[in-house]
Amino acid sequence: MTLALEAMAIEMPRVSRHPNRTPFRGVLTLVDTPSDRAPSGARGHRVILTRAAAEAALASLLGMGLDYTPSLDGHDARRKVGIVTEALVAPASGRLSREHPAPAMAGGTPARTAAETAALHVSGYLFARDFPDIVRELRANARSLGMSYEIADARVADIRATVWVLKEVTFTGAAVLRREKAAYRNTWIELMEEQPPSAVGPRSSAATEHSPLAIGR
Repeated sequence: MTLALEAMAIEMPRVSRHPNRTPFRGVLTLVDTPSDRAPSGARGHRVILTRAAAEAALASLLGMGLDYTPSLDGHDARRKVGIVTEALVAPASGRLSREHPAPAMAGGTPARTAAETAALHVSGYLFARDFPDIVRELRANARSLGMSYEIADARVADIRATVWVLKEVTFTGAAVLRREKAAYRNTWIELMEEQPPSAVGPRSSAATEHSPLAIGR
């Protein structure tokens, strides 16, 4: 099975050894795959973000903030510690198969391999000079951390379904948090040395249908 790549990026000027930029990259979510747990705002429903919806919304993710909570257990849109500058839908990284089994599909469909599972990869920068304590914490605990997305204007295919299929979304941000608190436990984040971040690569009712969701809380 071959998956095409869909990517968008903001062109950031190169500034050598910028004190307030620490590059990061990671997997924000899986696509076409049910979440492991119900996100906040989904009324107890697990969700599936379709690939088509993710690709259509890539532009809305660029320039959005990366936020956190002090206990790394959810979202706080007023605590922006970084910015997303690149987003790409591509096969999930090898980490999916090394550290976690590929998730089972809804209805008992056999789980796909990491190579067959598509993911929304992101990269960007943390504001390292502004938040040096956060950078230290992320470096120290990277293996236990994941990410989740924040959306608005979500269109659900069938709100009566057990698993909500998101057919249309607008990204409003992202969060870094402990992986067990994320809706998708196979997300990850890593901080990098100074170099241009790349999102992909080996790791070193109508009102209800359009209500905001914070995936990962």
